[in-house]
Amino acid sequence: MWAFFNFVAENKAKKTTPKDAQGKKPHRYSAEDITVLEGLQAVRRRPGMYIGTTGPDGLHHLIWEVFDNGRDEAMGGFANDIEVVLLPNNVVRIADNGRGIPVDTHKQTKVSALETVMTTLHAGGKFGGEGYKVSGGLHGVGVSVVNALSIWMRTEVHREGAAYVQEYVRGKRKVAVKKVGTSKLHGTVQTYTADPEIFQTIEYDFDKVVSHLREQAYLVKGLRITIIDARTSTIAFTEVGKELYLRDYLTDFPSQSFYFEGGLRSLISPFANNIYNGEGGTHITGFRTALTRTLNAYARKVGALKDSEENFTGDDVLEGLTAVISVKLREVQFEGQTKAKLGSVEARGAVESVVSEQLAAFLEENPEDARAMAGKAALALKARKAAKAAKDSVLRKGALEGFGLPGKLADCQSKEASESELFIVEGDSAGGSGKQGRDRRTQAILPLRGKILNVERARLDKMLASQEIKYLILALGTAIGDVFDLTKLRYHKVIIATDADVDGAHIRTLLLTLFFRHFKPVIDGGFLYIAQPPLYKIKKGKEVVYAYSEEEKAKFVGKEEVVDEGEGEEPDGKSPSSSLTAEDAALRSSEGDFPSGSGKKSKLHIQRYKGLGEMNPEELWETTMDPARRVLKQVTVEDAADADQVFDILMGEDVSSRKSFIQSNAKLANLDI
Repeated sequence: MWAFFNFVAENKAKKTTPKDAQGKKPHRYSAEDITVLEGLQAVRRRPGMYIGTTGPDGLHHLIWEVFDNGRDEAMGGFANDIEVVLLPNNVVRIADNGRGIPVDTHKQTKVSALETVMTTLHAGGKFGGEGYKVSGGLHGVGVSVVNALSIWMRTEVHREGAAYVQEYVRGKRKVAVKKVGTSKLHGTVQTYTADPEIFQTIEYDFDKVVSHLREQAYLVKGLRITIIDARTSTIAFTEVGKELYLRDYLTDFPSQSFYFEGGLRSLISPFANNIYNGEGGTHITGFRTALTRTLNAYARKVGALKDSEENFTGDDVLEGLTAVISVKLREVQFEGQTKAKLGSVEARGAVESVVSEQLAAFLEENPEDARAMAGKAALALKARKAAKAAKDSVLRKGALEGFGLPGKLADCQSKEASESELFIVEGDSAGGSGKQGRDRRTQAILPLRGKILNVERARLDKMLASQEIKYLILALGTAIGDVFDLTKLRYHKVIIATDADVDGAHIRTLLLTLFFRHFKPVIDGGFLYIAQPPLYKIKKGKEVVYAYSEEEKAKFVGKEEVVDEGEGEEPDGKSPSSSLTAEDAALRSSEGDFPSGSGKKSKLHIQRYKGLGEMNPEELWETTMDPARRVLKQVTVEDAADADQVFDILMGEDVSSRKSFIQSNAKLANLDI
């Protein structure tokens, strides 16, 4: 650092102009190089800074921003009804019966308050002390950002006996606010169309909208929320917040719960001023601290923890817990415009104080429940210690056996994770074909024998006793548990390639459960895929096509004559063919476009693949492994809470819930009989 400043000082003393590596005089950095973006240009230039992403989450975030304004009116006691409508042609309309945005002239901007709010960043009624006592907005950029990122927006205001309208194009007003008549209503109606030049897709997910807004119906007393999908003429729900609204919210979860309020209303999934904080924040820290300290004190008092034993950790007391934390703050601070994390320092102390006091009282007044909670935490502590020992054993053993790579792994030559792929295949037969047919430079093969352990029903120590799971952990390179490190992932494409039968589907589900519960960052990072091998090989003479679904098979077969080869071999003698089914015979009369030069009927040989092991290496490469021709499905989690619940139902211990789920969804299943 000192040498750098010395160099600058010498240049200044000699009054010389530095030159670049080619000896040319560099461009002079001056005031002309400073760009000033006026109005809402900055939002359109860098939308991710304001809504996080221009993908589906960012698109739906526009709805949340407009809705939050009406919701804040309801929190202040000025509104009790909000309607959200998804209209055809990607139009969204959101109406509330609040006070309506003011339309009189703003002293500072010299235009109407409505236009100021709609076209100016950091303008709104949430900064001063009188507009809102509690609100979800902080930055004041919400509705103006929606306006900036829409190709068209219309604001309709009803207040003080009159109706007013103003329209905008990509954030700029078309005309000044105008009065359009008298009105007995009060409130604001916002209608807009998101800009397809900004967003990757303009397709709204009705279920996503319902899921997000349903939370608000529980969190605001007396608020009615109606959601309408006019594209399909569907009304999702009309909810009215109830007096014991959060108690109703908790009953949606299959766990024991209790409810309390204190000086700061503390009620888990974290919310601050009714904004869901997906990344947690200071209120979560306060809750976790109070819960851990209070349960430790109680456990030692009743003897659930001995003097020689270590204290419960936060993970011990949180295991299996369902909670809702909702704080209401007059001056709220979020980290970022998307408000995913609460930053208000005072929230930690307030939550910690309330939870400590109320939880201690609950434990004293409910000794049976209290002992069960302490016992659950004590069991988690023992399991954590056993899991740590098992995990250390796995990692230590791996380090001693060829830098941690299992012998069953046929690794690739490349050490660059960005170009490396790991195929997780079912059985040694598929593993053999994969090892022979792969691109050795970038593709690794890990065969797993049989069905892995269902990790939904097993603790970490038992899970790590499974040899197949050990192999997978060592192959990935990320470790597991509290030492998991995504940056050490050895492959940026982890591909589950199981057979196209019931057993293959079961193994795939078990692997997905493992990744969701213990390697979720791999899913979140977009590194997990499912291979789509073909179901049929259709051969006519020397021409071969592969069908990946029954529909594709029907399309290829068309009017061609199908040969029933029974269980014999194909003409090339490489692999057996399946017998002709009644469905295959019926396909003879359907339309198709199998490649044919003569236009005459030809005999077809159809082979039904049940497993990757039935393919020879060449077939496996050209259908499932060749990047230029294969079909991969990327695994994503749209709603972590919903996914968590589904995994718990399908893979957990509750048989009755699983039976009910299967009965309710049986008609949606595609059975391969």
